[in-house]
Amino acid sequence: MTLNYIWVGFFLIAFLTALVKALFLGDTEIFKQIMDSTFSSSELAVMGIALPLAGVMTLWLGLMNVGEKAGAVNLLARIVGPFFNRLFPEIPKNHPVSGQMLMNFSANMLGLDNAATPLGLKAMQGLQDVNPKKDTASNAQIMFLVINTSGLTIIPVSILAQRAILGAASPTDVFIPLLIATYCSTLVGVVAVSLRQRIKLWDRVILSWIGTATLGIGGIIWAFSRMPKEQMEQASQVGGNILLLSIVIAFIAAAAWKKVNVYEAFIDGAKTGFETSVRIIPYLVGMLVGIAVFRASGAMDLLVGGIGWCVRTAGLNTDFVDALPTAIMKPLSGSGAKAMMVETMSHFGPDSFAGRLSCIFQGAADTTFYIIALYFGSVGIKKTRYAVGYGLIADLAGVIAAILVAYLFFH
Repeated sequence: MTLNYIWVGFFLIAFLTALVKALFLGDTEIFKQIMDSTFSSSELAVMGIALPLAGVMTLWLGLMNVGEKAGAVNLLARIVGPFFNRLFPEIPKNHPVSGQMLMNFSANMLGLDNAATPLGLKAMQGLQDVNPKKDTASNAQIMFLVINTSGLTIIPVSILAQRAILGAASPTDVFIPLLIATYCSTLVGVVAVSLRQRIKLWDRVILSWIGTATLGIGGIIWAFSRMPKEQMEQASQVGGNILLLSIVIAFIAAAAWKKVNVYEAFIDGAKTGFETSVRIIPYLVGMLVGIAVFRASGAMDLLVGGIGWCVRTAGLNTDFVDALPTAIMKPLSGSGAKAMMVETMSHFGPDSFAGRLSCIFQGAADTTFYIIALYFGSVGIKKTRYAVGYGLIADLAGVIAAILVAYLFFH
């Protein structure tokens, strides 16, 4: 129901904004711009996302099936079982979906978007298999989705590369602030959902896993912060690709060792890739068109301007307002947020406060509405319950953390 209100709200706000601009500013072209955005965004959903995703989905779902036949996914499930049994109590012990979720989280943290999405869709299907109400999001699915929308990434290669392209004096200077912001987003998301689901966060196993993860991320921050820009980018790219290739080889080798027909196992898993990509098209079209209409009407500009006025009226520093378009666009559209980030750096300079903060916003969280449409749409979830609200809580935590660390590091 929440998505319904949000989607209808996009159109109503866009129409009212356009009507005001046409009547009082004489902008009669605004309605054409809005209609053009509906056609371009619907084409993007099919031709730019769903169909290209079909090939990647076919590949990775095939490889995942090989890993499952080989027992590798079950092994991962047993490793993370004690932690996931407490964080996802609805999932049966040692269920393969635990390994699938771990692989999705790992791919996200390494910035391997092409692998993370199909792995996440596979994990969502596994969660759907143990979901008693097929049209309603389960607690486990909501926890999984919020962790994804929080966007925990420890190797933000694309952001650092874009800063280098635009001539930043030190492209990697946002690396540590970005990791702090994205970790805060994930931690707040997990804690908020756990409190809602009455999960005992003080459990020794949960505390030990979160503590270990915190130390691990801290170690990565320390190691990468001591590298020069070129070495950091090379280490992150090579390390991520080596890890990914190692997983593929390990799956195939383990399956061959167990005398599994590897090719047939791959084909059986790959068959579902195209079907899943086609199934998500209506959800993608609906969400992307709503977002495009909202943006094309100028409602985004009015929102940012209103926030800026409130901040100035309160007598607070307004330097962060110039970077807000990236933060506001991020839950709606990944490509839109990236465009906002590039535009902010181009206009104010990559080494400006706004330019740096826009990069931290870009990496602090993920595209909540896109992920909800994609993941829930792939399994036919219509009742999202509190998933949207708690995904946005994680996003808000990332935005607040990004502003605070930006002022701490760069102001």
